[in-house]
Amino acid sequence: MPVKKSTRPRRQRIEQEYIKPDASLVFDYKNPELLKRYVTESGSIIARQRNGLTAKQQRQLAQQIKRARQIALLPFTSTL
Repeated sequence: MPVKKSTRPRRQRIEQEYIKPDASLVFDYKNPELLKRYVTESGSIIARQRNGLTAKQQRQLAQQIKRARQIALLPFTSTL
């Protein structure tokens, strides 16, 4: 039996925006300028696949971003 090909067009791959993290990169909630690079304009944390971090670094980053939000160094969301 012949295989029927799909007529839907393939999705184009989104360009990855790697930030080139160091192996010695340390995230600290007291450094909001560094943390802002890993947060979108709407306030969500950028996914691991887009920022090039390891799983351990991503967990540390999320923890520090949440701490910075709690003491108002980073906003939870952008302005309405």
